[in-house]
Amino acid sequence: MALRRLLGFSDGELMRSDAKPCSRLMRHTAGLFSVGGGLAFWILCRLHYGPRITVPRSLRWAACGAVSMSSTSALLARLIVRNEMENISWWFYG
Repeated sequence: MALRRLLGFSDGELMRSDAKPCSRLMRHTAGLFSVGGGLAFWILCRLHYGPRITVPRSLRWAACGAVSMSSTSALLARLIVRNEMENISWWFYG
């Protein structure tokens, strides 16, 4: 919020400047998907390399899966929740 105000963007009329409507949802979603993404990419690495697998290689794949899945899911949660909040605010105040 402070960065939006510094750059000259509006905070919106319906939301307080200190409000964070979906930070908990984003954190929980990212945490869940980081575990799932790490496990899924580790399995994909094991299937792809077979007996040539090494520990650093499998850890790299798991870390990349965790980071990519958690950031993607957090972004999607942010976009979906923000869109739903705009629809709800338009419905009540539009």
